[in-house]
Amino acid sequence: MSAGAATPDSSGSASAAQPSWKRLLAAALVTVSAVALFGLQERLIGYALIVAGLVVAAVADRLLLRHLVLISTGLVVISTMSLEADLSNAGMARFAITLSAAVALPYALSRWWHREDVIRFPVGTGNRWSRFEWGYLALVAVAGYLVLPVYFLGSGAYRNWPDVSGTDEIIRLFIGVNAVGLWDELFFICVVFALLRHHFPFWQANLLQSVVFVSFLWELGYRGWGPLLTVPFALLQGYIFQRTRSLPYVVTVHLTFDAIIFGILVHAYNPALVDVFLTDPR
Repeated sequence: MSAGAATPDSSGSASAAQPSWKRLLAAALVTVSAVALFGLQERLIGYALIVAGLVVAAVADRLLLRHLVLISTGLVVISTMSLEADLSNAGMARFAITLSAAVALPYALSRWWHREDVIRFPVGTGNRWSRFEWGYLALVAVAGYLVLPVYFLGSGAYRNWPDVSGTDEIIRLFIGVNAVGLWDELFFICVVFALLRHHFPFWQANLLQSVVFVSFLWELGYRGWGPLLTVPFALLQGYIFQRTRSLPYVVTVHLTFDAIIFGILVHAYNPALVDVFLTDPR
């Protein structure tokens, strides 16, 4: 490891209270590439930012370079397809294959090529949920119920998802919303955040992963003033994972939001169905 690089502490994460500007610049270039790739739809600019970030990492820290290559691999894989919601057979298959590869490739390279154990999917913590965790989950449910209808229905953001007017489309929407929600935590938290956390303090790693998270959600359909919701959500998911070390818990939080979003989308296209939202502005 080159001078200025973080060294692992006793917990296995990196001790990087004062990372060099070159290392931080390298990570920032790679993560900001997501803004170009997904937010601006400028693939060439996004790829150029990735290359620039990897070049800086090659000079600053070889271990960081390795981990940024893993993150970049996932970003490039995702960028090969449009993220606009598509409930057709071909669209759902494309999402399943591409997004699965974006997680599987970095994991396989890390575990079996580099022989390291940075990317993990902590399922069995053996701990019961605390009062804080139950309380936070309840807060998420209430806040989502009150705020999300205002965003999706008031801003018209629901139109970024296809019309779901039949039983088949509603079932497909339910599968798609929940599958992508699960994938979000596998990639953004267990891959991107975990790799960055190995090199940077929590707050820096969390900010960097949130850039990727929010950019992805923007292309997926959370546009308009959506980032006012997705930015704090991404940061809170990183914080909750750091605190609980539990993948099932952060997935439960995410899918609680997604259950509300699913209901809102069904209601948006079928006003007589799921007509339970007190803050529906229409």
